[in-house]
Amino acid sequence: MHDTEDINVARRHLLISGALSATALTIPLSSLHAQDDPVAQTPAPATSRLTLHVNGETHELELDTRTTLLDALREHLHLTGTKKGCDHGQCGACTVIVDGQRINSCLTLAVMNEGMEITTIEGLGNKDQLHVMQAAFIRHDGYQCGYCTPGQICSAVSVLKEIRENIPSLATAELTAAPQVSVDEIRERMSGNICRCGAYSNIVDAILEVAGKTS
Repeated sequence: MHDTEDINVARRHLLISGALSATALTIPLSSLHAQDDPVAQTPAPATSRLTLHVNGETHELELDTRTTLLDALREHLHLTGTKKGCDHGQCGACTVIVDGQRINSCLTLAVMNEGMEITTIEGLGNKDQLHVMQAAFIRHDGYQCGYCTPGQICSAVSVLKEIRENIPSLATAELTAAPQVSVDEIRERMSGNICRCGAYSNIVDAILEVAGKTS
């Protein structure tokens, strides 16, 4: 009885081995090599030569066309003041100013901003000559860990510009009237910039101070 079972098991193993051998012979060697080296199948990324105007300087770059403006600034121009937070346009840490308007640099491609005037936190001021908004943030302790601060400051500068240009927000009482600098207006307009340390009240105070000086 056991001899018969052993013969059947051996026979099954033989059939399985034969089937696998036959399958292996039908697979082209080129396919095996391609599977061993998947990188060899990946086409080279498309690149583009472009000119970026950043903080008053001109930069000639050749970039993968999929490179975001954020990565171009940080990885290629080494302007690391602009921070990568969520990388989904939800936190505002990557805010920069392009042609006078604030944008999330993680949501735009570098090639889309060719020829435009780009201002990062490094272009607003430096340790020797601070921008008025930077100085106000320091006086009012508008930061704690500081990670979101560059985006907060760039956004704050744009917020006051929007109000001066009579651009309404959801907090504006009358859409046809000039918006007023108020806590509600500032909070609404800054709502796209997240501070995980919770320094919001100090940030608002800093912006109100600058508004009073520049109005």
